[in-house]
Amino acid sequence: MTAWRTGLAEHLRGDEGRVIEGDDALAALSQRARPALLRYFRRRGLSAPDAEDAVQDVFLRLSRRPDVAVAEHGEAYLFETAASVAIDRHRRSRARREDRHTSYDEALHAVADHPVDRVVEGRQELRRFIDSLRQLPERTRHVVLLARLERLTHVEIARRLGVSVSTVERRLVKGMAYLAARLREEAGR
Repeated sequence: MTAWRTGLAEHLRGDEGRVIEGDDALAALSQRARPALLRYFRRRGLSAPDAEDAVQDVFLRLSRRPDVAVAEHGEAYLFETAASVAIDRHRRSRARREDRHTSYDEALHAVADHPVDRVVEGRQELRRFIDSLRQLPERTRHVVLLARLERLTHVEIARRLGVSVSTVERRLVKGMAYLAARLREEAGR
């Protein structure tokens, strides 16, 4: 019997020499086996946080079978479970193509917080823009929305509205000029 297994067997016995059972046995096993499992997973290429997660997975699986923690072959079952967890993690990683993912970097990916007054100002600008848009004649408003929001070409807009391309171009120019003038006017106030 290996020193680790001897220590495991001793660790799963109480003060009177009786075998510890249930959650107490699992807790004792966790305390005793955690360092060995961490080394096991680290040798298989997992990062320290991933190795910790893998150890948790092992004990989660063992918690579903508490009778195994005190069985005569507990160590073998423990490492068989660890091997299964390692294989599952490898398969999941390969299926999700984790090797192609980039890690989150605060400097690269964080979105700057906007001051509250800037958010309020932006909402007010949006309201003014929507009010100005509503003041456009209906056909002109549709042309502007189709061109700028839906990003349709002039030909597609003409086909959709049943008008000529030159009509679309004329309405778009007039609508955009009106909106720009209104927004300049509002900004000057």
